[in-house]
Amino acid sequence: MISLAFGAVVVCTPASAAMRQYAAEADSSHWVVDQKNRLSCELNHEVPYYGDAIFTSTASKNKALTFNLDMVVQPEGYSFAGVESVPPAWRAGKAARTLGQMKLLKQFDGELGNDYAWELLTELEKGYYPTFYYQDWHNKVDRISVALSSVNFKQAYWAFLQCRDNLLPFSFEDIAFTVMNYKKNSSELTKSSQKRLDMIGEYLKNDPLIEQIMISAYSDSHGGRETNLVLSKKRAEAIKTYMASLGVAEDKILTDGFGEKRHVDTNANEIGRRKNRRVVIQIARP
Repeated sequence: MISLAFGAVVVCTPASAAMRQYAAEADSSHWVVDQKNRLSCELNHEVPYYGDAIFTSTASKNKALTFNLDMVVQPEGYSFAGVESVPPAWRAGKAARTLGQMKLLKQFDGELGNDYAWELLTELEKGYYPTFYYQDWHNKVDRISVALSSVNFKQAYWAFLQCRDNLLPFSFEDIAFTVMNYKKNSSELTKSSQKRLDMIGEYLKNDPLIEQIMISAYSDSHGGRETNLVLSKKRAEAIKTYMASLGVAEDKILTDGFGEKRHVDTNANEIGRRKNRRVVIQIARP
């Protein structure tokens, strides 16, 4: 007997066990791309009366992909869900293919890493239904089946790939702590440091969650102690002005100039002095 209960298909067996199946019907299968900035892209699929399937890619060199099965009712214990690629009904005779397993951790959503996430996407692209099977933790005679529908998938998938391609090729961890250097007797950064500052600026334009930025500038020992103190403060303020122009609130940007204090190398040669002419930028977010 097949009956409907709370939007899930319940398949009963003579032993009173059941497979409670959750999946979007053809007319309710929706895939939505969510992109608010160049730091993250999400491809979301609602599984009615169960939760959401979410593919996420974040800004980084590799733009790695993760998959989350966001469950309204999270696991009560520790187990595994089997993962299969199930052919649609119109491909009668095709066998399901085993993809692997997903850990189920107590009070956590299901998660798969980059390799598995890409495999799920490619199966969806072929028109198959990646499906998760596990023992229900509230009813020991029941099993759960959660399927991702490939209906209406391809157009959203293409939009997601374009979104991912536009992500920044670096992450917050890449710019959270930075040391840059200056040209001699100048507030102008060296060429490589200017490129680094431009990279930080690009990140700041896309992250509204920045809590605080600390800018600490230093000088070498040439030019006079008082002059160097003023120069270091000027260097720090110049970077603050730049960051504020990108939309960072000025009260979140703290600056200080230490002049000739806290040298990191010798001042006896140009190589050491170049290292001492520096600014240290530390960025915090939640």
